[in-house]
Amino acid sequence: MPYLSLSSMNLKSLYGPLVALLLTACANEATLPTDYSAAQDTLRLYPDYCNVVIPPNIAPLNAQVKSEGDEFVASFAGNGHEMIVQADEDGKLLLDSVKWRELLIANRGKDVTVGIYAHRNSGEWVKYPDYTITVAQEEIDPYLSYRLIEPSYELYRQLGLYQRNLTNFSEAAIYENNRTYDHQNNHCVNCHNYQGYETKRMLFHVRANHGGTVFVENGKARKMNMKSDSVLSNCVYPSWHPSRNWVAFSSNRTGQAFHMTNPEKVEVVDYGSDLVFFDVDKNTLSHILKTPDDMETFPCWAPDGKRLFYCSAHTPFMTEVPDSAQSDAVLARYDSIRYNLMSIPFDAETRTFGTPVVEMQCDTLGRSATLPRVSPDGRYVLFTLGDFGQFHIWHKSSDLYVKDLQDGTIRPLTEANSDDVDSYHTWSSNGRWIVFSSRRDDGSYTRPYISYFDREGHAHKAFLLPQADPELNLLRLKSYNVPELTKEAVRISPEELRKVIYDDTQMGKVNYK
Repeated sequence: MPYLSLSSMNLKSLYGPLVALLLTACANEATLPTDYSAAQDTLRLYPDYCNVVIPPNIAPLNAQVKSEGDEFVASFAGNGHEMIVQADEDGKLLLDSVKWRELLIANRGKDVTVGIYAHRNSGEWVKYPDYTITVAQEEIDPYLSYRLIEPSYELYRQLGLYQRNLTNFSEAAIYENNRTYDHQNNHCVNCHNYQGYETKRMLFHVRANHGGTVFVENGKARKMNMKSDSVLSNCVYPSWHPSRNWVAFSSNRTGQAFHMTNPEKVEVVDYGSDLVFFDVDKNTLSHILKTPDDMETFPCWAPDGKRLFYCSAHTPFMTEVPDSAQSDAVLARYDSIRYNLMSIPFDAETRTFGTPVVEMQCDTLGRSATLPRVSPDGRYVLFTLGDFGQFHIWHKSSDLYVKDLQDGTIRPLTEANSDDVDSYHTWSSNGRWIVFSSRRDDGSYTRPYISYFDREGHAHKAFLLPQADPELNLLRLKSYNVPELTKEAVRISPEELRKVIYDDTQMGKVNYK
């Protein structure tokens, strides 16, 4: 009987991942070179994970070495543990998840030292200067949800809401609008929001076909028509009260316009917006603020539920033009409309709001604030500040700022900000992490960045959401939109949500009070 010899490639093709795993396990362990010189060039690593602070429960920081070399090897060492990683042929350092977890456990609250070696075509090895990865004591909430959307402006095809387990690389759909590209039923989904970092209560909007607002409570979903003749338009940006089944929305008339040569491409503007209060149990809608010469938007409850933060632009010219001309009036002066950071007290027993308070007078400084988010301990309000307008996701001037509500100081989060757009943000439930949208990679796509926020109120260098393949964030031609952290996964299935969304006969309607 002839001797049968199969190559590794044949084994993989015949028996698949199991044999591939065995072959990898039998391969020689990666080793560090003993004869090397100091590199004279700067290490180029994507994503840039050098000198960052990370949660002790984060997925492996897989990265790609883009410096000169035909072979790379790295050492991750700290507190008696060392992990040596050989890069693949594309220069990708793919870290073993078990060893990575052991390394983080051993170095919680400590520094991991990383050394990267490159083999040059000349036959010599060089070593780049070590950098550190600091493992924080505090964990990050394990789930991050977001919308993935193509950078379209007038139309949309396939988009959806997804949730990522930050402790590994698993991503699951919460709901997808149109996997079969059925244009007759196509619709947009946006503005997902949760109560208290849990998924027991959540909501999101559906626009266009089968439109409505989907509310989920204890695994049961229902769709509501949030329109009323008594409010300006649909309910838009939501904020769930921290303990009661109430939601604050803005009601916005929104439009967009396109630049011919401006690199920012598009302006999204409001030509009318008020704040409204929705009692989810009673299906009643009422106004919080309804002012003809001010536009209020982006409501956000303080964690004790006693104050509502929001943004407001004073627009007295709106009372001088008819409704049909208001959009043109706003577009004519889009770059001079600026929003102040505001708050308003709230009494839960009487369900009444008090007198608005200016938290930051931005318009007199030639700046404009959006998206206030209050830290879980109630001390800080995080917001974005740009040159004008309220849709800073398109504004390169947009940066993250924080106001200390104890002493009133306001400062930029310089360590986390970039030269490009830094916008929509969320706190972790322990207040030690923020996740925000940034276009620092290429100026076109928003991607989620994570930054440590220490007990002294300072942010640290932000790092990109880790991926199994470090190139995925560049190759995935969709923007990550509205990142939101939760302690748990969304439990209701996409199929159950689809049934509710597509059944227009069961849609409820609000009562204006």
